[in-house]
Amino acid sequence: QVQLVESGGGLVQAGGSLRLSCAASGRFSSILVLAWYRQAPGKQRELVARITLGGSTDYADSVKGRFTISRDNAKNTVNLQMNSLKPEDTAVYYCNAVASPFKTGGYWGQGTQVTVSS
Repeated sequence: QVQLVESGGGLVQAGGSLRLSCAASGRFSSILVLAWYRQAPGKQRELVARITLGGSTDYADSVKGRFTISRDNAKNTVNLQMNSLKPEDTAVYYCNAVASPFKTGGYWGQGTQVTVSS
């Protein structure tokens, strides 16, 4: 089992920056993919960015060029550097891990609120 704990959310003005972090702990053999999702009020949860064990990354079109995902395999952590934040980035951000032992949908953190004021 994998436990994920996010940190780093908060309130920031438009154009500002925030850095989210997620730490994985528990009993697992490897974490294949680490990802950040977000869910705004009244909207479905969406993928923001993901990174594989080998370092390959994918980003939602809406955040390309503004957000950067990174991971430290030795520490089992994943970070999301968010720059040039916009009010539409306001959401609860969730960390997700695809790890062994595998679980449908992966493992989820509790979420951290990001609020961007205009």
